[in-house]
Amino acid sequence: MAPPMTGRSWRVHRLGPPHQALGLDRRPVRPPQRDEACVRVDAVGLNHPDLLLCAGRYQERPALPFSPGYEAVGTVVDAGREAGVRAGERVIVVPELPEGAMQDYLTATSDQLYRVPDDMPASTAAVLHVAYTTAHAALHHRAGLRTGETLLVTGAAGGVGSAVCQLGKAAGARVIAVATGADKAAACESFGADAVVDLERSPDPVAEVRDRTGGRGADVVVDVVGGAMFDQVRRSVAFEGRLVVVGFTDGTIPDAPANHVLLRNYAIVGLHLATYRRENPRLLRDIHAELIDLVAREAIAPRVHEVPFDQAPDALGLLANRKAVGRVVLRSELFADDDSQT
Repeated sequence: MAPPMTGRSWRVHRLGPPHQALGLDRRPVRPPQRDEACVRVDAVGLNHPDLLLCAGRYQERPALPFSPGYEAVGTVVDAGREAGVRAGERVIVVPELPEGAMQDYLTATSDQLYRVPDDMPASTAAVLHVAYTTAHAALHHRAGLRTGETLLVTGAAGGVGSAVCQLGKAAGARVIAVATGADKAAACESFGADAVVDLERSPDPVAEVRDRTGGRGADVVVDVVGGAMFDQVRRSVAFEGRLVVVGFTDGTIPDAPANHVLLRNYAIVGLHLATYRRENPRLLRDIHAELIDLVAREAIAPRVHEVPFDQAPDALGLLANRKAVGRVVLRSELFADDDSQT
């Protein structure tokens, strides 16, 4: 099936909150070149950086107008002879801005495509790359998580945090989740957390973690929040522990006192997924294969909240207001199948 002449595209026309920034346009669908494929999008995974892109506060600042979105899943409708995929195959697309994922059709190069099984639900595949690859790389490539270790996760009810919880349990770790509110605490338990620090009831996570670990602290900490939370959890790291900095959803970039790092003998390492696409793409392919296997074995199961494609500003609003548990997914009502997981 050849791609149509035009398709819908959410684009940022001016910087600001999603309802002010985004407009739904019709744009030409670009035919693929020899190393490209054109993909009909079934679902788009939304991430916190999409909010920052709309506001002009992310490290990437593409020229206006542009389409946000870092991951989608769909079906190849046309492919060049060197694309490595064929029409009819299902793929995750990790597009490059300014042609982000929030479109009906994406034309992308072969290195931006990851095959997925035909029986994997679209809403699962749409959120598998960014959050779960980030979580896997943080735990295994950067922190070297070992079976039996204690893992502390901030923002544990969110996209990356929930992925860290699930992958930590799959690796045999004891997981302590940090979240805010009874609903999010319950969600963390459903993600496999062995213990949950609810900040509404226990505002001092340091004391909670020390109490739950006999004073030792956490062997691995994955922090997606930043700000004051980072300053708290760094004091929860065990001797020779590892603290992985993944993001700053708090909006504030913290500082780490080097004397504390020295005296406590722990390591602080960073994890920025996009850098690996340039520096070590083979790692991402290897992680993708492992994630596909973990989903097939039901060792991990993304929790998603589906929103129709034409309600993208509302969907991003869920992220902005921190109302979402797990991942928010845009589903194309034009191409929707019957695998809803709402």
